[in-house]
Amino acid sequence: MASGTPTRTTCPYCGVGCGVLATPQEDGSVAIKGDEQHPANYGRLCSKGSALGETLSLDDRLLYPEVDGRRAAWDEALDLVARRFSETIIEHGPESVAIYGSGQLLTEDYYVANKLMKGFIGAANIDTNSRLCMASSVAGHIRAFGSDTVPGTYEDLEEADLVVLVGSNMTWCHPVLFQRLLAARERRGTKIVVVDPRRTVTAEAADLHLAIAPNSDVALFLGLFDHLDRMGLGDSAYVDGHTSGLAEALGAARECGFPGALSATRLPAEQLREFYTLWSRSERVVTAYSQGVNQSVVGTDKVNAIINCHLFTGRIGRPGMGPFSLTGQPNAMGGREVGGLANMLAAHLDINSPSHRELVQAFWGSPGIAERPGLKAVDLFRAVGDGQVKAIWIMGTNPADSLPDADAVQDALRSCPFVVVSDVTRTDTTRHAHVLLPAAGWAEKSGTVTNSERRISRQRSFLKAPGEARPDWRIICDVAARMGFAEAFDYRSPAEIFREHAALSGIANDGTRDFDIGACAELSESAYDMLAPFQWPRRQGQALDDATTRFFAEGGFYTPDRRGRFVSTPVALQAVSPEFPLILNTGRIRDQWHTMTRTAKTPRLMSHYAESFCEIHPEDAEEAGIAPATLMRIVSPQGAVVVRALVTERQQKGSVFVPMHWTDQQTAQGRIGAAVHPSVDPISGQPGLKLSGVRIEPFDAAWYGFAVLRNRPEVIAADYWALARAEGGWRIELAGAEPVEDWAAYAADLVGSGENLETLSYSDQDQASFRLATFSGDALLGALFIAPRPVAVSRTWAVEHLSAKEIRGTERLRLLSGRPGADQADPGPIVCACFSVGANQIAAAVENGAETVDEVGQSLRAGTNCGSCRVEIRRLIDAAALKKAV
Repeated sequence: MASGTPTRTTCPYCGVGCGVLATPQEDGSVAIKGDEQHPANYGRLCSKGSALGETLSLDDRLLYPEVDGRRAAWDEALDLVARRFSETIIEHGPESVAIYGSGQLLTEDYYVANKLMKGFIGAANIDTNSRLCMASSVAGHIRAFGSDTVPGTYEDLEEADLVVLVGSNMTWCHPVLFQRLLAARERRGTKIVVVDPRRTVTAEAADLHLAIAPNSDVALFLGLFDHLDRMGLGDSAYVDGHTSGLAEALGAARECGFPGALSATRLPAEQLREFYTLWSRSERVVTAYSQGVNQSVVGTDKVNAIINCHLFTGRIGRPGMGPFSLTGQPNAMGGREVGGLANMLAAHLDINSPSHRELVQAFWGSPGIAERPGLKAVDLFRAVGDGQVKAIWIMGTNPADSLPDADAVQDALRSCPFVVVSDVTRTDTTRHAHVLLPAAGWAEKSGTVTNSERRISRQRSFLKAPGEARPDWRIICDVAARMGFAEAFDYRSPAEIFREHAALSGIANDGTRDFDIGACAELSESAYDMLAPFQWPRRQGQALDDATTRFFAEGGFYTPDRRGRFVSTPVALQAVSPEFPLILNTGRIRDQWHTMTRTAKTPRLMSHYAESFCEIHPEDAEEAGIAPATLMRIVSPQGAVVVRALVTERQQKGSVFVPMHWTDQQTAQGRIGAAVHPSVDPISGQPGLKLSGVRIEPFDAAWYGFAVLRNRPEVIAADYWALARAEGGWRIELAGAEPVEDWAAYAADLVGSGENLETLSYSDQDQASFRLATFSGDALLGALFIAPRPVAVSRTWAVEHLSAKEIRGTERLRLLSGRPGADQADPGPIVCACFSVGANQIAAAVENGAETVDEVGQSLRAGTNCGSCRVEIRRLIDAAALKKAV
């Protein structure tokens, strides 16, 4: 792609599926802006999307194939993969091999991987990290609708009278969509209710926050179901004409009722009544849910408890109403469409149906086809560990960190006879690979993705793949050919794969299946290249601009009798044990994505939270002897982690929250997956990543440290460390359990030493506090700050010195003190990552007369891009107002 020419592509982060304009520049950088023509975002991007151009560096890319840690030619690597998989299948059967994929794969990648595994290897051991994300939604949809169908569209959020967000911190996790919702509230008065144990930034922006007890969602919606029945609000015409199973499901709701919901949720009675009344009186209701619902051992029941309420009132498939699953990953939906989960066939066909299996086998012309579901993610890696699966191919994901009981996953990979990893960068998973295959990244891949509202968009390449990296679909097809299946995998382009995928969706499908894009089966290469975003279904003979955007307003479900099913959902609460009395909840934070292989590359996205943390209620912290900003251990039966204590009343007492993102690449002892229990929903197989029993205790630190460094340290001598990119270098938090005898020597190892370097240092008499700054000429090489307690240093201000061209005289002394002088501005902790605006800058704007978030935005631009920091800006304004009042 020529510099200066924009390419329309799609963001690789969450399931919103925002359109992006990527424009390569003459200096090698890439300018990123939102695509105003894309119907998912209309030009808006979040902080992560806005920073995509900063994540394209090659410094940590996999550029060449590797075999047993040495560089190898592609032919050698591919031959080895094909041979070892073939030999394993011959000796141990097709179920002895497996593929584990990712929502980062494009639909075309997913399609050929699924075809290879289920159709030509003949087993269904292909699962993906979507199992950790949306599997309970899939299972709930299939139980209620007979198909994995999201009934609504994003426009419903803008046309609703009431939007209920269940287990969704939409402000941070789907920020562009949340801004659309807030704009709708401003325009038409939409009410927003948030159901979440934590007082998240989304909860603070809501009209009503229901801080339910963890995992009590089923009881909440059973109580609502019973309330709707008692108020006579059921739509009898819809229920009688289009549904089945009401009596049994309503019986469970009556058994729970208002008293059961009150007891389970532990909400105030007045608040529970307020919610039920608001839901009842709002004709247009959207109940949107995400990981707080899905990532549960009763996640499928939660989904069906929500759907039951919408079926009962007929509030489904019409503008502004319906249950809405907010997908976590950019192409989790596309993966589901091509059968990328172990219990599915391609094109939403049923692996348990002989006729469906025959249809797919005949279409593929495959020698056989998987006859039963394969191993789901958690069970798959258990099978790797116990030797049942002897060869596994991991594509574009990092299960060594992201799966529950992550240490056991690492042990399983370590013991597996043959591990293949296709990825873009080195991760905690790649170090266990016998064969490493360099895959093309976001900027270099071409294909399609499907977002949360069933909208298929093109992802287009705009950079040449570096080194010898190849697209995933090409790698998979090359292995398939070497295994003897060349004719079936002889694709020349992703467009060919997409056409085959579209054709399969239309085979024997006269409206009997939800997923049908048969209208795309004859797309030319040029038409595929120019393909505009569209929502499915698009049946044969239907124009791509002929919109059918919603399902089920007039029934037409995909069950055998074409009726939607009410599902009985019993209340099932999980108790904690005396040994592990607190509930661990994990999830995402605003500026990070998954295990940070992309987002950790840009200083801007590391500025909001540079290290992992544990949100903990003040009473729980005090009881455990944990002081604010100190380090703490979180211990479970699976493992233990060390993170920073963030003591806050926004966290519910009895629970703690830790981000999912940090790995061994960025921190010592901070992989929260190591402490998560591997229990799963028995229907969906999705792990309960938000409900592990843990205990907490102080980390007994003899010293704490903070450093800013020009160069990344090769070795970090500390029991705890957290490393993050900063403008001009790196920042690092440190702590040790034992005293250090010689801080000067320690600093020299960390910062560097040499004849041409100048060093200033300070230490108190007993060496408990130590500070050092080392300069190369006028530029800072590094600075280290040590104290017996968490180091009091203006971190943002200290980091800025790494980019300063010259630091002389008193400024060096100020740096050593860790605080700017009265004549210098300290931005404070970064609040707005889009424009790098700190808390102190916002406080100054308020002091100078800014009274609203919009006025702060006019002064500093903070909050004017993605808007995901607006609640935090509001907090600072309110705090300043309270301070003035006092």
